[in-house]
Amino acid sequence: MLDFFTIFSKGGLVLWCFQGVSDSCTGPVNALIRSVLLQERGGNNSFTHEALTLKYKLDNQFELVFVVGFQKILTLTYVDKLIDDVHRLFRDKYRTEIQQRSALSLLNGTFDFQNDFLRLLREAEESSKIRAPTTMKKFEDSEKAKKPVRSMIETRGEKPKEKAKNSKKKGAKKESSDGPLATSKAVPAEKSGLAVGPENGVELSKEELIRRKREEFIQKHGRGLEKSSKSMKSDAPKEKGKKAPRVWALGGCANKEILDYSTPTTNGAPEDAPPEDISLIRGTGPGGQLQDLDCSSSDDEVAAQTTTKPSATKGTLGGMFGMLKGLVGSKSLSREDMESVLDKMRDHLIAKNVAADIAVQLCESVANKLEGKVMGTFSTVTSTVKQALQESLVQILQPQRRVDMLRDIMDAQRHQRPYVVTFCGVNGVGKSTNLAKISFWLLENGFSVLIAACDTFRAGAVEQLRTHTRRLSALHPPEKHGGRTMVQLFEKGYGKDAAGIAMEAIAFARNQGFDVVLVDTAGRMQDNAPLMTALAKLITVNTPDLVLFVGEALVGNEAVDQLVKFNRALADHSMAQTPRLIDGIVLTKFDTIDDKVGAAISMTYITSKPIVFVGTGQTYCDLRSLNAKAVVAALMKA
Repeated sequence: MLDFFTIFSKGGLVLWCFQGVSDSCTGPVNALIRSVLLQERGGNNSFTHEALTLKYKLDNQFELVFVVGFQKILTLTYVDKLIDDVHRLFRDKYRTEIQQRSALSLLNGTFDFQNDFLRLLREAEESSKIRAPTTMKKFEDSEKAKKPVRSMIETRGEKPKEKAKNSKKKGAKKESSDGPLATSKAVPAEKSGLAVGPENGVELSKEELIRRKREEFIQKHGRGLEKSSKSMKSDAPKEKGKKAPRVWALGGCANKEILDYSTPTTNGAPEDAPPEDISLIRGTGPGGQLQDLDCSSSDDEVAAQTTTKPSATKGTLGGMFGMLKGLVGSKSLSREDMESVLDKMRDHLIAKNVAADIAVQLCESVANKLEGKVMGTFSTVTSTVKQALQESLVQILQPQRRVDMLRDIMDAQRHQRPYVVTFCGVNGVGKSTNLAKISFWLLENGFSVLIAACDTFRAGAVEQLRTHTRRLSALHPPEKHGGRTMVQLFEKGYGKDAAGIAMEAIAFARNQGFDVVLVDTAGRMQDNAPLMTALAKLITVNTPDLVLFVGEALVGNEAVDQLVKFNRALADHSMAQTPRLIDGIVLTKFDTIDDKVGAAISMTYITSKPIVFVGTGQTYCDLRSLNAKAVVAALMKA
C-alpha cells in the first residue's frame, strides 16, 4: 500500500498529488529535496526518511520530479514499474501544458490524473502477482524447425555455415581490406560443388543471401572506398615533428645557443629566483582571516598556454572535421550516449584518489541528471557531462550547513560561556598539530584559548601540547593584551578519565573567562570498540559546540570507512536520545598530494559535513579555508 505519490516541477510547484495512508507528504519530500536533489546525490533513486522509503524519477527534458513513498518494512516489487508508467502517461497527456515552461501556465493548468493513476496502480499490482510457470516450447515452434532440410545439407565444395559465421565475427576490417580476394576464392568453391540457387531448386538460407549480397557490394564499391579513405588521409595536415628542429652543419651545430639549456649564471654562481611574496606563504591575512586554498601552480598555467598554441596552427579542414565529428545536434541525451564518457570520468576520479564507490555514485548521479536533457546544437556529449560533473562536485563541497566558528564564538561570549571544540580522529593524522594551528588563528582574531590535554594514553602527548602552548604564549604574551593570559594548557597527566578532564577544563574556562576550549583526544582506530565508547562518553557528557574529525588527504577508500564507522560508533555508544555526530572535517597534509584531492570529495559526500580547515604545512600559518572551485579544478585536471 502506497503512502503517497506526488509530481512536482524542479521549480517547486506541485502539479498533482495522491494521498494514500499518510496524511501529508510535505516532510518526507522536503527532506528528499534538501538531502538529495539540492546536494547532487542522485546516484541512487531511493531515499529513506524515518519510517518511509521514497523512490523518485527525474524528467530532465520537462524539469519534473516523480516521487512515491511507502513504508520501508514493505517490499513492493511493482513500484519501479508504476513510477515508469506514471511518468510516461503524465508526460504524454499534459505535454502541451508542460512545454510552455511558465509558472502561471502550470498553476492555471488542470491536471486531472486521479483515475489514470488508480488504473495504472491496479495494473502494476496485478502484474506483480505470482504467475503460473510457462510451458516449454515445442520443437515445432522453434526457429530450427522452420528451416528447410536442404539448407542444412553441406556439400563438399562449400564451407560449413558455422565457420562462415565465425569468420564474419572476427573483424569487419579484415573483410573490407581483403574483400576482392575473398570473393575470388569463394567463387570457385561454389562452382566446384552442387550449383546453388533458386533456379536450380535449392533454397538459399538467410545467412547465405546476406553473404552473397555483401560480396557483390564489395566488388562494386570496394575500390572506391579505398581511394576515398586514402584521399582523406592525405588531406589531413601532419603536425608531427619538432617545431624548431636543430640544424647541424658539417657535423657541428650552426646555432649553439639553441642547445644551451643550462641555468644562467652570474660570476660563476647560478642566479637566484625572485623571492616569493610573504603574503602568499602566510595562512592568515590581516586581522587573522583565513586565505582560500589554491590548488593551481605556475607550471600548470605555463602548460595551459603551451597547449593552446598548437591548436591554433592546425589546418582548417582537420579542425572542422574534428569539430563536426563530436557534435550532437539538438537531441536528448540517453544512457548509451553518456556511457563511454562516464566510464572515463569514473576512472579519472578513482585515479585522483576518490573512493571507488563514491566515484560510481557520482557518475550515476550525473547520468540521472542529464538523461533526457536536450542538448544544444554545438554541444558535445563530453563537454556536457564534464560540466555537469563539475557543478555536482562544487555543490558537494559546499554542504547545506556552513560552520562559522568566529560568529559562534561571539554568540557564546554574549551568553558568558566558553565555546567548546572537540578534535577526534585516527592515529597519526595530525590532531595536536592542527589544534595548535587553530589556536594560533583564534589568537590572531583576539580570542583567548584554553587547551585541554585529554589524550592521556599516548606517551608525550601532554608534553607536545605544553611545547605548543609555550610557543603560542611567546607569540601572544600577556603584555600585548593588557596582562590577560591568551593561551593556557589544562592537564592532569596520564592514565586519567578523558571525559572527566574535559569537564573540569570547561568549568575552569568558565571561571577564568576563556573564550574557547579546544579538547585534544587520543587517536583511535575506528574498529576499536572500547576507545570509541570512551569518545562517545566524552562527547555525550560535555556536549561540545563543535565536533571536528581530523583526517588526512592521503587516504582514499579508507576515509569513507573511517567517517562511517566514527559516526556509527558515536550513535551506537551515545547515551543521549539524539546522539551527537561529527559536525565538520579538518583535512590535513594537503601539501603532500599535488592534484590528487579526491579525499575531500569522499569525506564530504559520505557525511554531508563541510571541510572547515585545510592543513597545508608544519607552521602555525599553514592553515587554509577550502576553496571548492579550486579543488574541483585540480580534480578535473588531466
